[in-house]
Amino acid sequence: MKKYLLALSLLLAAGAPAQSQVLSVRDQATVINELLVDRFDNLLPVIMQQTGIDMWVVVSREYNEDPVLKTMLPAEWLNARRRTVLVFYRDANSGKVERLAVARYNVGKSITAAWDMKKFPDQWAALVDIIRQRNPNRIALNTSTHFAHADGIDHTEYNELLAALPAELKKRVVSAEPLAVRWLESRTEREMQIYPQLVNATHKIIEEGFSERVITPGITTADDVVWWFRQKIRDLGYDTWFHPSVEIQRTGKGLANAEVIVPGDLLHVDIGITYLRLNTDIQQHAYVLKPGETAAPAALAKAFASANRLQDILTSNFQQGRSGNQVLAAALQQAKAEGINPTIYTHPIGYHGHAAGPAIGMWDMQGGVPGTGDDLLRYKTAYSIELNAAATIPGWKEPVRIMLEEDAYFDESGVRYINGRQKSLFLLPRPAPSVE
Repeated sequence: MKKYLLALSLLLAAGAPAQSQVLSVRDQATVINELLVDRFDNLLPVIMQQTGIDMWVVVSREYNEDPVLKTMLPAEWLNARRRTVLVFYRDANSGKVERLAVARYNVGKSITAAWDMKKFPDQWAALVDIIRQRNPNRIALNTSTHFAHADGIDHTEYNELLAALPAELKKRVVSAEPLAVRWLESRTEREMQIYPQLVNATHKIIEEGFSERVITPGITTADDVVWWFRQKIRDLGYDTWFHPSVEIQRTGKGLANAEVIVPGDLLHVDIGITYLRLNTDIQQHAYVLKPGETAAPAALAKAFASANRLQDILTSNFQQGRSGNQVLAAALQQAKAEGINPTIYTHPIGYHGHAAGPAIGMWDMQGGVPGTGDDLLRYKTAYSIELNAAATIPGWKEPVRIMLEEDAYFDESGVRYINGRQKSLFLLPRPAPSVE
């Protein structure tokens, strides 16, 4: 393994602070390109065979990039260049995948420029020539009804490409949806060596944000903490794919400023970071101790335990070949039988925060999600286990919802949390250690 990946593993094993885990921009580019080569060499041939697609054509214009193409560009390319056309052709006899760019330049070191501009001044004519020479059975384009990630070819490019194809080739055009989804959702062994660092960093950011270093009860507002998270993520050298949120649940007492955090509040955060093209999505809780308290109220602790149990129920129902809707229905039925009031809205995660792959509920679709919920679970994929369990607690604004979200990996051994999960409420301020 390259030195950069080794360094990441050593930093994580040593429990290094989040600041020291972030590579320089140059070293990040090195890792991104290594990961991309690995995916092209080892993942792409497999998923093309699995989906029965022998030619995949990905088309984008600069600043209007296909979501799939964005993940295929080398780290040095921040955007496509003019019109960039990528062609992946799998030879059925050898199993090897040829990687070509109908473009003016090589696309990094993995995709070779194959446009003879003197012979074919027209880019579409050059593409048609490449297709004719290889004579594929299926020409897959990124069109999809249900997955936005797999619907990246724009209207103009689609019409111009089809107009350029002769009739016999036009009949072979199919949707690349199954291939595009697998490309985006599949996590490689190397990526899963890195992913724990991202989740670990996210956990550490939350732990600091939910501490007296950031929050002064009676003064600090929820929005103050939101912007602290946003700035902290940026200062550490990460990015975020959505604006964080901090919510307060409390007893029914009114306050002059409901946004000010006070003792007795139950705090909830939802944040995610982006690093090395991968994303996290985490939700956790903290309780602000009242004077004299050393622990959260028993009712809150019980509610939290119910949400942990809901996580266990959901992940125990993961099975390869089950649809997201089937997993959702089974988990909801089991949870309700155990007396839990559940809402499940779990989603794949990886190159995107809300990533390609089977949806397991949405907060407003507990009866199943048409389309994306019908997709089947596959091994070597990552999920944000996102859900909430509602509890009735006397004196609190009802219901109290324990909203948890932790990133997990699904493979032949089952579901494992990438960097653990929250099993009890953070307490603020941290109770002093007991002295005997």
